[in-house]
Amino acid sequence: MVQTIQAQNIDLRYLVDNFDIQLVEDENFFSESRENLPEITDIEKQLLDKVRKGFINLLNYPALLEDVVKMSVLDPILFIADFYLTPFYVKSKQSIEIESEDGGIIIKGRIDTLVLKEQLWVMVIESKKAAYSVEVGLAQILVYMLGNTHQNQPSYGLITTGGEFTFIKLVKAKNHKYGISNLFATRNPGDLYWVLQILKRLSQIVVNR
Repeated sequence: MVQTIQAQNIDLRYLVDNFDIQLVEDENFFSESRENLPEITDIEKQLLDKVRKGFINLLNYPALLEDVVKMSVLDPILFIADFYLTPFYVKSKQSIEIESEDGGIIIKGRIDTLVLKEQLWVMVIESKKAAYSVEVGLAQILVYMLGNTHQNQPSYGLITTGGEFTFIKLVKAKNHKYGISNLFATRNPGDLYWVLQILKRLSQIVVNR
């Protein structure tokens, strides 16, 4: 009998036990989040500064629900990074499922935003539910990335609450491995510059494959 589980009910322990996924803490594993980052322009910095100020203003009007975070923080950053221009595309609320190796479990879920040929995933968490922590979404986005049809290439993810950003890299193999970038806070001056640079770097990698 096939067991179906909703992706939002999956935790890291489940992925370790059933999919043999392993965290790699060697910083060289996810060097794409630190090295060869493209420069960003003064105009881009000015726009990001406005995004930061807008987010700080929103903190005076809680709670920051998913749609508000997407509209005021994530969407402007994706726009600045040219993710709405060809060859990129964005799909919202994309369904996805994966099956364990023994064929007995199917995990179903929906991702909030799917960007660029299923190789770069973006997840938005409602700040009210996540207590301003991206950790709550880690297992869920890994489930979606495990469902990536590009078996032989690394895939990348971004989790954001609006106030925090972190990037994920997943390499699928017999023993799946993943790494996590530094945590970037919207409140911190300059952190959104890093977020944009990493997005641009990952988009270069995926486009040039």
